[in-house]
Amino acid sequence: MTTELGEFLRSRRAAISPEDAGLVSYGARRVPGLRREELAMLAGVSPTYYTRLEQADHHNASDSVIDSLARALRLSAEEHDHLRRLARPGTAAPARYRVERPRPSTVRLINATPGPALLIDHRNDVLAWNRLGHLLIAPELPFEQPEDVENRPNLTRRFFLEPGGRDLWVEQAATAYSHVGFMRYSSGLHPADHQLSCLVGELTQKSDEFAELWAQHPVNDCGYGVKKFQHPLVGRFDLEYEAPVMPETSHRMCLYHAEPGSPAADALELLAR
Repeated sequence: MTTELGEFLRSRRAAISPEDAGLVSYGARRVPGLRREELAMLAGVSPTYYTRLEQADHHNASDSVIDSLARALRLSAEEHDHLRRLARPGTAAPARYRVERPRPSTVRLINATPGPALLIDHRNDVLAWNRLGHLLIAPELPFEQPEDVENRPNLTRRFFLEPGGRDLWVEQAATAYSHVGFMRYSSGLHPADHQLSCLVGELTQKSDEFAELWAQHPVNDCGYGVKKFQHPLVGRFDLEYEAPVMPETSHRMCLYHAEPGSPAADALELLAR
C-alpha cells in the first residue's frame, strides 16, 4: 500500500548514502540510498516496525520514534514537522474552508508599508498587495485583482502555468523548487482543504516540471530569504524578504526590503515613479 508517509520516508531514505550515514556498504544496490533495515537500525526500531510505517500502519508512531527517524534522515525543521503531521494525523472532522478574506486592518498595514508588500494565504493566492508589491510582482494585472475572489492571482499557478510567469525570477529552478516545497508544507498543514488539493492536482496534470518536483517531496515554509528579480520595467536586482504568519489566520505578509543606497533600492525608487 502506498501512503503519503511512505512516499515521504522513501524519498528521504533514497537521498542518504550508507557512507553519509557512517555505514559500510556491501555489494551492489538496485536503488540508491539506505535500505529499510539500515534506517531502522539508525533510528533504533525494528525492521518490521519501520516497514509497517512505510506501508500503512502509522497511527501509533510515538514522538520518540518520529524524532529518531528525523535525526537518522537528517531532516530540516520543516521536514521534521511535516513528518510528525504525516505520522500522527489528526482525528478531528475535516475543517470547512471558506473563502479567504484579509482583515481590513491588515490591508491598511500593507498599504502603509513603504516597500513592496503582499498578503498571501496558504494556497499562495494573493489576498492584497500595496502599490509597489503590485508593480513588483504583476504590473500587467489590475491593482484590484486580489479583490476578485474567483480570479485572485496565485503565485504558484502563475509561475508554472501562465505565459511569462517565470520570467520575473533569475533563479528559476530554485524558485520552482521553493514553490513546490511550500505546496507540500501547506498541504501537510491543511490536509482537508479541497481547494488546495484541486490546485495541486491541476498543477500536477498541466506541468511536468511541477509533477516531477512534487514526487521528490520537498518541504519548505519559505519564511524568509533573498529573491533575485529580472524585472521587465527596471531590470536586475535582489531583495531580501520576510513572510511572517499573521495571528489567528494562515495568511502571510510578504515584506520585501532593499538596503538603502543599493542598486535594489534605486530599482524600487525607479519602479515607484
